[in-house]
Amino acid sequence: MGYQDITFSNGTVFLVTGGAGFIGSNLCEVLLDKGYRVICLDDLSNGKHGNISPFMSNPNFTFIKGDIRHLDTCIQACIGVDYVLHQAAWGSVPKSIEMPLLYEEINIKGTLNMMEAARQNGVKKFVYASSSSVYGDEPSLPKKEGKEGNLLSPYALTKRANEEYGKLYTKLYNLDTIGLRYFNVFGKRQDPNGAYAAVIPKFIKQLLNNKRPIIDGDGKQSRDFTYIENVIEANLKACKASHEVSGQAYNIACGSKEYLIDVYYELCKALGKDIMPIFGPVRKGDIKHSNADISKAKELLGYEPDYSFTQGLALTIDWYKENCD
Repeated sequence: MGYQDITFSNGTVFLVTGGAGFIGSNLCEVLLDKGYRVICLDDLSNGKHGNISPFMSNPNFTFIKGDIRHLDTCIQACIGVDYVLHQAAWGSVPKSIEMPLLYEEINIKGTLNMMEAARQNGVKKFVYASSSSVYGDEPSLPKKEGKEGNLLSPYALTKRANEEYGKLYTKLYNLDTIGLRYFNVFGKRQDPNGAYAAVIPKFIKQLLNNKRPIIDGDGKQSRDFTYIENVIEANLKACKASHEVSGQAYNIACGSKEYLIDVYYELCKALGKDIMPIFGPVRKGDIKHSNADISKAKELLGYEPDYSFTQGLALTIDWYKENCD
């Protein structure tokens, strides 16, 4: 269970792209705690220097400020690297609808640059972030790999393209690639600010500040919220997976189903708040219901999420109480 017992050989080098972001900085922290060398590549367009500042004095940590849209930067960053954990991307479905060209450049071209750089440098495994958004309008639940619908946003399209390139790079160039379809990841260091902030940290911050959060739609949409520790486990187990399971994408979630309105009132209860939310319009490109079948990841990656939604939420609330202004 979990990732505590997962080990790699001495001197193993990891490259974490987007390492100053929410998921990336958590990966960097765990890998450094385990004693491995970590290279963080981030242009700080979304990531924050504050997320990695505690690592800067660690002799095993190297920060490269660079843009994955530049192939030369990617190639240099991959020199001597054993495993790439590619988290660099622009998220947000509504933002991608407003800025499709930028998403094409960063999420598709940038990821292709990283795969090519990994191939040229003989990287052992290229593990990359995909998304539950690739399921689009496919109505069946739980979401299962191989049953994808029509895409609903440019963001979803970029993630689908990443998966197709991953498949090709394994088949044509023998680069072991594994895509992880994250389902609504949450946890410490997730940005609660801005119009496109993820819902859990945003709600927590607003409630702590006695503000009325806005819920898009009626709040009856459901999600498979996934605590960050489960995502770290999936990344490390993907690095350990056999060549035979490469070139594929896997659902990474808890396998549960939480309604947004229930999550909101659970947060209110935990924070001792009695604040009515404001119900706003439905967001463009949103999927109404999303929960995952994680049997493929369990069988082929050995993924066994240690943290339930309830456990993860309690730990997240505690972190934001201490760290949220």
